[in-house]
Amino acid sequence: MIIAVLGSEMVMAENVTIVTEFLLLGFSSLGDIQLALFVVFLSLYLVILSGNATIITIIRLDRSLHTPMYFFLGILSTSETFYTFVILPKMLINLFSVARTISFTCCAIQMFFFLGFAITNCLLLGVMGYDRYAAICQPLHYPILMSWQVCGKLAAVCALGGFLASFMVVNLVFSLPFCGANEINHYFCDISPVIRLACTNTDVHEFVIFICGVLVLVVPFFFICISYCCILRTILKIPSAEGRRKAFSTCSSHLTVVIVHYGCASFIYLRPTASYVSNKDRLVTVVYTIVTPLLNPMVYSLRNKDVQIAIRKVLGKKGTLKL
Repeated sequence: MIIAVLGSEMVMAENVTIVTEFLLLGFSSLGDIQLALFVVFLSLYLVILSGNATIITIIRLDRSLHTPMYFFLGILSTSETFYTFVILPKMLINLFSVARTISFTCCAIQMFFFLGFAITNCLLLGVMGYDRYAAICQPLHYPILMSWQVCGKLAAVCALGGFLASFMVVNLVFSLPFCGANEINHYFCDISPVIRLACTNTDVHEFVIFICGVLVLVVPFFFICISYCCILRTILKIPSAEGRRKAFSTCSSHLTVVIVHYGCASFIYLRPTASYVSNKDRLVTVVYTIVTPLLNPMVYSLRNKDVQIAIRKVLGKKGTLKL
């Protein structure tokens, strides 16, 4: 009897197929609409690249923007440029490709860099909220609180923390056995669609990943909310309407990006994998992988007078050089 059981287990083990590559279904169900999506996404990707490149260049060239606020904005724009580079080129290729496969290793690498830059962005937005708090609520201590040495350390902590958290999550996901289906119902290797393919119970892994999500999403957002409560209280004490308007304008751009970024990311990552609904979640994912990186340069260039003035100055210098 024991020999029979052992024999059956050996046969089952031999019949298990170890997954070596995944198939990214992406938008394949949309048929001919994929061509229109390719044009739209390519256009948006080019706008994202040019917008972030413009912000990075302007901040480097204009000395008036050499402040902590724009230092972190430059790092955020750089991070979001790499963040989109990890996902969008592969997605654009797959819209035209019949073979939408990605190897097991490449899938893990894509998830690692995507999460690394995404978590870094979350932490940077939290630091930018603290910067606004220090500038408005503690103006006399601001040069000490946000010295260049402090700014450099905060930026390094954001990047290190982002990629360390990403490494932990990716290690948890890809330590699971994948021995059955290999079709990822998404356009890139995201946590929920990949972990659903594991051929074992994933409850413990999902719980640990959920805790990581709380730490990188809820905790920074909580501190941002506290910062803005203090900022609002300070702004309301400013006697002049012009002073209040100027203080609000320095925060509105950051607050807009925070609401969209944290809102979409929380909707996707702060819930069980079992509640993953491919079509609706894919739409939300498009928002935080394409719209949010697009929103950042647009908001900071269209609604920020300092950036607008700096762009005119740089363009004016180039025009003078040509003459």
